[in-house]
Amino acid sequence: MQQDNQNYKQLADTLKSASTLLDIDSKSALYRDIITICNYLTNPYFRIAVFGPFNHGKSTLLNAILGNRALPIDLIPTTGAAITVKYGTDLRTRITLIDNTEIYRSGTEILKQFAILDGDRRMRSDVASVEVFCPHPFLDRGVEFLDLPGTNDREEQDNLVREQLLGADLVVQLLDARKLMTLGERENLRDWLLDRGIKTVIFVVNFLNLLEPEEQKEVQNRLRFVAESFRADLPPGFSNLYRVDALPALRARLKGDVAAANTSGLVAFETALQNIVEILQQNRQDLCLPRVQAIASQIQTSLKAKIAPLRSEIKTFEEKNHAKNEIKQRAVELIKQGFNTSVVKLRDWLNITNLRDKYQADAAVALATNNFKNWEINTFNKDFTELKAAILKWLEQAYNFFQEARPEDLLIPFPKEPQVNLPPKPSDSDDLIDPSSIAVGGGIGWLLGGPVGAAVVGSIAYLVNKNLQKQDEKTTQDSYHQQVAKICVDAIDDYLNIFSSQGLSILAEYEKKAEKVIKFTVINETLEFPKKREDLQRWQNILNQLNRELEKTLGISIPHELDIEKETPQSVYRFSGKGVKEDVGMHRQKDAPAKEHSHTATRDTVKEEKQTEVKADKSNFSASSPPPRKEDLEAKFCAWELDEEIAQMKAQMRSSEFQTGKQQNTNQSQQAHNQAKNQAEKDKIARAYTILELQSGASLAEIKQAYKNLVKKWHPDLFMDKPQVLQQAQEKMRLINEAYTILNKSI
Repeated sequence: MQQDNQNYKQLADTLKSASTLLDIDSKSALYRDIITICNYLTNPYFRIAVFGPFNHGKSTLLNAILGNRALPIDLIPTTGAAITVKYGTDLRTRITLIDNTEIYRSGTEILKQFAILDGDRRMRSDVASVEVFCPHPFLDRGVEFLDLPGTNDREEQDNLVREQLLGADLVVQLLDARKLMTLGERENLRDWLLDRGIKTVIFVVNFLNLLEPEEQKEVQNRLRFVAESFRADLPPGFSNLYRVDALPALRARLKGDVAAANTSGLVAFETALQNIVEILQQNRQDLCLPRVQAIASQIQTSLKAKIAPLRSEIKTFEEKNHAKNEIKQRAVELIKQGFNTSVVKLRDWLNITNLRDKYQADAAVALATNNFKNWEINTFNKDFTELKAAILKWLEQAYNFFQEARPEDLLIPFPKEPQVNLPPKPSDSDDLIDPSSIAVGGGIGWLLGGPVGAAVVGSIAYLVNKNLQKQDEKTTQDSYHQQVAKICVDAIDDYLNIFSSQGLSILAEYEKKAEKVIKFTVINETLEFPKKREDLQRWQNILNQLNRELEKTLGISIPHELDIEKETPQSVYRFSGKGVKEDVGMHRQKDAPAKEHSHTATRDTVKEEKQTEVKADKSNFSASSPPPRKEDLEAKFCAWELDEEIAQMKAQMRSSEFQTGKQQNTNQSQQAHNQAKNQAEKDKIARAYTILELQSGASLAEIKQAYKNLVKKWHPDLFMDKPQVLQQAQEKMRLINEAYTILNKSI
């Protein structure tokens, strides 16, 4: 029993915590019900509430049971508070005010000051609780009575009665034989008791002694009908209807007249009441369950209403965030690939051997003909600029995509123009002599004319091709023009060596700087999302805790829709990641055959599951299942729009600007192939326009809008309650999906 009480207390604490987290209005009926049910759970006494309209004799009946005038009675509505009658060694009263002040008095005279209605028939607003302690053996068995104000008088009294009934284990509804079961009493029975899971109710009819014998028979017949129409949850063998003439019973009890007490019906009622209580006390959990469940389900539903949209918002953000991060990670890989390819090309170009092979001869000739600067600008620098531009293109692309660091220019300075001097020309040389030829050592090149110039150019080509510039052993024997050619070749070799060495060093440093550009920072949450995650965690924790407490304490199985840890995922509108809309699935039904495709991301902590078309047999759809709300479909299309944005980013990643040169050529070739579609493909596209109810040549935006409109019209979810149309809708949906895919690829 002690463990049960502890469990009840934990459940009550959880209900209070949930109501606090939900910020339920303290003036609302739900809040008052929560407080009442929590007090009920923590109350160790078996409470019997006496309930009925004013002047039905509720206090008189209780006084008769207690054997004294403990409670105030009069001909006008008197009880102005819920008076709890508990066991005590002597008759005394405790009044607790709303400021927690407690007033103790012997006897019950103080009730006239605090527990009866004033001249305007209003309850006192400063009284929190009224308790009467009475030395009665029935109360000593862990029982307490609750004398409630009369109903059908004032709204505030009705509200108080309604609240207090929720905390009663057994309700004694007092009826007036003179106006049996009025419409108001029937409504209260339904709204305050039955609909709230309170079915341990006993009817006691009063004032039957004031009727004529014939009238009594008629009333008794009507009473039997009332008793039979209301199926109370009482132990087997006990009636739910008793006659007690309250005032005669009280007088008989005060006089000690046992026979009169028997005649009034009091003894029979007391005997039945004591036996019923003894049985119900042994399994109080059954009494708690329906009323606690009625309140708890409202709290669970409210919590779920908080959790579902918040979790959906966070999930949508995470999925979209994760998709963008994956796309950017792929972009990093593609850009690095293109960047590295371009760097390799430039590095190979800067290799001294390659520079010599490609440029040494032409550069030496340009130097010998005083045309080096033009060669450097129009040939050498042009080739370098093209290779550098290919590298910078990738870095600019990275900056535009990631916005991490702005790329710097790749600056490889060109060496100074080679400085050479002509050797002295031997006077006895047999070399070609041209009176018009002159040589000027201006530090920037040579100016040679006539046959000597032509001979030098020819020697340069010969030396470079034969690599004779390294054969120094014959230098002294070379002809003059060969010596000049060798000087030009050596000067260019020094120039290219300097440029190669500097260029490779600068390029290596530039690669390190590029790492800061070709990277992305994982998209972090905005400041609001950590707070939303905390809120979601609190909502989920309190709902899980409430579910566990209900199951542990009362054995209440949690409905599937309220169990946040066992939800069945719904199909959603998704893209396949290729810019093509996937088939739209239907709501997953229990045990419905489904085909799922999942894919696990390579990153450590993120997993993304993608659902494709879910095919369900129409037998899984009950004719009584309501069609989905338009709001639900709109929510799906919100998700669809987000996925479309992701698909566009993925499509961009596959565009030509993200391809290497070889891939670009492949794409161009493929594009040319696509432009040459055969007649069958054109017919297929034409049919797709017709299916989507569009004119040929409609824009992509028009295609998407038409697709959305048709999905809203033919989505199988809309025909769950119409099995005969469901198959047609599924086929229509298949054609719509195929048409959209065809047109999306063709544009």
